[in-house]
Amino acid sequence: MSGIQPARRVALDVIRAVEHDDAYANLLLPQRILRARLSAQDAALATELAYGTLRMSGYYDRVIALAARRATSAIDPALLDVLRLATHQLLATRVAQHAAVDESVSQAREVGSRSGTGFVNGVLRTISRSTPEEWRERVLEATTSADDRLAAEYSHPEWIIRAFRGALAAEGRADELEALLGADNAPPRVSLVALPGLADRDDVPGTSKGRLSPVAVTAPSGDPAGLPLVREGRVRVQDEGSQLAALALSRVAPITAGERWLDMCAGPGGKAALLAAEAARGGATLVANEIVPARVGLVRQALEAVVATLAPDTVAVRQGDATLTGSDEPEAFDRILLDAPCTGLGALRRRPEARWRKQPRDVAELTALQTRLFASALRALAPGGTLAYVTCSPHTAETRAVVEAGLKAWRRTPENVPVELLDAPAVLDGIATARLDLGAGPYAQLWPHRNGTDAMFVALLRKES
Repeated sequence: MSGIQPARRVALDVIRAVEHDDAYANLLLPQRILRARLSAQDAALATELAYGTLRMSGYYDRVIALAARRATSAIDPALLDVLRLATHQLLATRVAQHAAVDESVSQAREVGSRSGTGFVNGVLRTISRSTPEEWRERVLEATTSADDRLAAEYSHPEWIIRAFRGALAAEGRADELEALLGADNAPPRVSLVALPGLADRDDVPGTSKGRLSPVAVTAPSGDPAGLPLVREGRVRVQDEGSQLAALALSRVAPITAGERWLDMCAGPGGKAALLAAEAARGGATLVANEIVPARVGLVRQALEAVVATLAPDTVAVRQGDATLTGSDEPEAFDRILLDAPCTGLGALRRRPEARWRKQPRDVAELTALQTRLFASALRALAPGGTLAYVTCSPHTAETRAVVEAGLKAWRRTPENVPVELLDAPAVLDGIATARLDLGAGPYAQLWPHRNGTDAMFVALLRKES
């Protein structure tokens, strides 16, 4: 066993699992940190190394290709992982250069051949001889178009850059593109939700109140699982944008006792937990539906504290195909959350590898599903009821295009009960504890660079009584 620093070992282990086993860094990294028994300082370093490398790997590949004088596709994948991690240390951290190079060579020895070790050493020595600014200039000089330049500098695929530009242009704010790309590369704050009726924001020691959500708490860096209220399920990790999306439905109007609520695609259960707490306090009931069996278990786990404390008889978790809910249970629910499966392009700060996994073809597949779910939701919505259509993606094909096409199709159905688009920005402004700057309605789009949240989209629709 070599003397490789534990934080570097954990970081490389996670990077390799993400690249080659389709693992999710946000799920795997805490497990590996726990297994390695890292100190708080080493855990923070492992997190920075793993997330920073995954986030900027597109840019680092360009640096490596220039330094190695060969395409990264010609480099052994295991050695390329070592080079990416080392390049991050050399160009974006305060890690001593000799330590980054020496330990990376040791890591290369563990995963590659003797000749590969020499290759890694040579490439890293080349990279270390120039400053980060000099490498940036070289990378940008080698780009072939304006979008390729943005893709290189901000480490985003070009198709995502075009999608973001289109989403911002829909609001008349295309000039904010670089600010958005930069925000995507900044580590997000640790955001928690104090579930109403189970915890108060003042109950969580060592934290401060969130900036936007009335139930949000901001925690210092580190693993929030160590907080007692988090372990008890009374406080949960949840982005403030997700909190506001759920609260837009629960607080769009006063709750009438006896209302029936539905979370159509509830897994893994974060929004369902907040909705369940809100429903219980107002005398409503909630059905949390999820189609994937493993995620049904996650929803039950997320709801445990709410069920045990507030709502033993008013929260139901079930497995089912939400595209059939409208035909199976027509006009059965007073409030419906359709947190639709999507590309997740709005959460690239938290899931850095997602930008490299998603492809343009995924959008077409997902919008077809989103359209079916939207139609089912409208059929399942009771007269006078409210539907919140939510995505963690700003891509216009997944957001306003789904809503507008869905409403157009609804008007051709035999039911054809009039459905009104509510002013979602006005609703959210009435809930938030600070100005959101959402622009004109009816749609609300949150942004990392403007709001400090994931890029959540919210549309609110009310069926005529």
